Amino acid sequence: MKIRSAVLAASIAALAASASADVKVGMITTLSGGGAGLGIDVRDGFLLAVKQAERDDLEVFVGDDQRKPDVAVQLADKMIQSEKVDVLTGIIWSNLAMAVVPSATAQDKFYLSPNAGPSALAGKGCHPNYFNVAWQNDNLHEAAGAYANDAGFANSFIIAPNYPAGKDALTGYKRFFEGELAGELYTKLGQTDYAAEIAQIRASGADSVFFFLPGGMGISFLKQYAASGIDLPVVGPAFSFDQGILQAVGDAALGVKNTSQWNKDINNAANISFVKDFETEYGRLPSLYASQGFDTANLLISAMETADTTDPDAFRAALKAANFDSVRGSFKFGDNHHPIQDIYVREVIKEGDVYTNKIIATGLTNHADAYAGDCKM
Repeated sequence: MKIRSAVLAASIAALAASASADVKVGMITTLSGGGAGLGIDVRDGFLLAVKQAERDDLEVFVGDDQRKPDVAVQLADKMIQSEKVDVLTGIIWSNLAMAVVPSATAQDKFYLSPNAGPSALAGKGCHPNYFNVAWQNDNLHEAAGAYANDAGFANSFIIAPNYPAGKDALTGYKRFFEGELAGELYTKLGQTDYAAEIAQIRASGADSVFFFLPGGMGISFLKQYAASGIDLPVVGPAFSFDQGILQAVGDAALGVKNTSQWNKDINNAANISFVKDFETEYGRLPSLYASQGFDTANLLISAMETADTTDPDAFRAALKAANFDSVRGSFKFGDNHHPIQDIYVREVIKEGDVYTNKIIATGLTNHADAYAGDCKM
């Protein structure tokens, strides 16, 4: 295994000259600024799987996109043109994925998404070389809407950032939620002050709040919401209640129900080993993002076992087969190369001094996305 870093300042620094490798991977992810924790976890999960595989024929280039679409595009161009990568991966944010993925697949490169799953790439914009190993953006929010029905919520106030994943989030919640909406708001991506939004929630007459605000946005919102004294139940996807976030949120998150396709207490051999090995390697519990990075690398490695990237049809078929032990347990791709999988309801708890989640129910079983029918592959 070889790992090389691409450093970005005003422009892309030259990458080190590459030794020959059978498969070269370009990982473009967020390693600085807002949302860096998400990218770091994806990277660390991916590299843990690569390390465990002990493959000398796999080389990984790592670049920081700084959560900027233009930087992500520059990195992709550099990795494709100069480093001759075969596979790209790593992007967290859907607006960056939309800037990079169509161009990469048009150049006959494979893209394996460990996170971003915009609806535009699941339906009419699907591509044979694009595989999403995490979920389609709507999925976890659809499960939250289903849970809200079971919980008896009838009048939700819903809120998300104004970018592709935020729009998919509210669309997904509304697709399954059977009640009325007390309000619907799109905030600025990266926003940290939610006083105005919380005031609108207070005045709305809502009986519940659904929000999708990943990374630091969710930390800010939950702390401000808890301090506001509003006593309405909150539900959301895992992105705002994940392992890397909960310690910063603290007691404000206790008891909150959230939805996820993974949790550290899923009882299968692959997941038990992953949680233990990740904590040993990095000194922290793995997050949802780390699990997705780990599965993405193992999918790639499983394809390398039976096919070569020089035979794209065979390699594509090997990826579609998903012949690896997912930390989620049951895992398969639909015809649009997006997962068909169970999505769980989790509750935030405290184990000793550590805030974490436990699974309390299965929200959706063998769930596929709503856009697969529009994909013509």
